Amino acid sequence: MLRYLPFLLILALWIYAFIDCLNTPEEEVKHLPKVVWVIIVLLFGQVLIGPVAWLVAGKVRKAPAVGGRGGARGRAQWVAPDDNPEFLKSLGEETRRKSEQDPEPEDRTDPDEDPQGRKP
Repeated sequence: MLRYLPFLLILALWIYAFIDCLNTPEEEVKHLPKVVWVIIVLLFGQVLIGPVAWLVAGKVRKAPAVGGRGGARGRAQWVAPDDNPEFLKSLGEETRRKSEQDPEPEDRTDPDEDPQGRKP
C-alpha cells in the first residue's frame, strides 16, 4: 500500500490544480490565458511541472485578511453566530415577539400544596 502513496499524492495534486485552474476567474489568471494553463496542467501533470507551475505562478494569490471582518472583494466573511451582532439582535427580536404573542400563564399552584395536589 505504501508504494502507491507517491502516485496517489501526484494524482491528488494534479486533480486539485486542474479543478483550481478551471474554477479561477479569467481576470485572476496571471501570465498566460486560462486555456493555456489548463493545457499545461493536463499535459505536464504526471511529472508535476504543470500543477506546480499553476500553483506557483498561474493565479493571483491574496494574503488572508488580518483582523478585519470584510472579505478580499468586499464580501462579508463568515462570522460565528455568537460573535455576530446582527444574529444576536434577531434573537432578541424573536424572543420579544414570542413573549408578546404567547404570554406566560399565571402560576396557579398553591405554595402550601405538595406536588400531588393534596393540602397538608
